[in-house]
Amino acid sequence: MTPSMEWTREEFAAAVTEHGRRMYRAARAVLDSDADAEDAVSQAVLQAWQSLGRLRNREAVRPWLVKIAVNCACAMRRKQGRVVYLEDLVQEPAAPEPPRYDGLWEAVCALPRERRAVVVLFYYEDMTVDEIARCLGVPRGTVKSRLSRARAQLKEVLHEQEGEYGTV
Repeated sequence: MTPSMEWTREEFAAAVTEHGRRMYRAARAVLDSDADAEDAVSQAVLQAWQSLGRLRNREAVRPWLVKIAVNCACAMRRKQGRVVYLEDLVQEPAAPEPPRYDGLWEAVCALPRERRAVVVLFYYEDMTVDEIARCLGVPRGTVKSRLSRARAQLKEVLHEQEGEYGTV
């Protein structure tokens, strides 16, 4: 399928350049490595170009690109399955030190994948609960509960950090 005549290659490239960081951040929220997130964004750009004719509203390009990136990241996640790499099997010390976060973004990145994804999409990408539910393929209530649990976890982590270091 060829892209809609309404978009030139340059316009599409400009949209991808403008929203590329958002696409990467959303993909990284779903995946566990930078390289996988980059691959998901590359795949998303290709899919977006191939289906550009389906985008009816130019103003909707940002959420449309982010959604495609999340969908590609979720597809990669499913394909990865439960692969365990030998280097991940290294024995942990008996009493590991609690993680220390230098700020909010680091604390968000340390959340479990499901919570991290909804936090990034909600707070960093300004998606609604309904958009996130459609994007991740989960019920609206699941998105709300993940957001609630993530907020509580972030509050606890940042409060502990504040106690250790004064104010954060």
